[in-house]
Amino acid sequence: MPNSSDVLAHVASNVRRHRLALGLSQEGLAARAGISRRTLINVEAGEANISLSGLDQLAEALDATFVELVKSPTAPATDIDEVAWRGATEESVAVLLGSAPAGREAQLWTWALGPGERYDAQPDPDGWHEMILVTEGQLLVEREDGRSELGAGQHCVYSSAQRYSYANPGPVPVRFVRAVTS
Repeated sequence: MPNSSDVLAHVASNVRRHRLALGLSQEGLAARAGISRRTLINVEAGEANISLSGLDQLAEALDATFVELVKSPTAPATDIDEVAWRGATEESVAVLLGSAPAGREAQLWTWALGPGERYDAQPDPDGWHEMILVTEGQLLVEREDGRSELGAGQHCVYSSAQRYSYANPGPVPVRFVRAVTS
């Protein structure tokens, strides 16, 4: 499980970098985002655990995305793996696994494949992406640009504007969640 203090450090440096690139003062950004200057100072110091909606407000004010603010500057958008929220108990946690561009449509699917079953897909139009999260079993995702062997709790994000397939090489059913964006 990723460390929640890492995301605070990423948010701090990303907010500061975007703010400076826009030539905004802390006071100017705080006013633009509708948050207090004190909150912004604490965010940039890596000391404030700002709400998800507060991050959305900052992202909009910075003409950035939520993902651009929370991910490590070196992490690809397809493999973010950052704790973005924690509840009062250890079991309550939200981890942002990956991101893909979207502008027109998003679909959420559940899939199951029996042992030895395979689904072969034709390429989607340019701009379409898939995000897969395996919940049970083993899934093989084969694409023109590579392959991913995934177990329960593992994910992959890729452009679906290529030939790809899902295969269950294991002896038990595989279940996974599929998000499609365009």
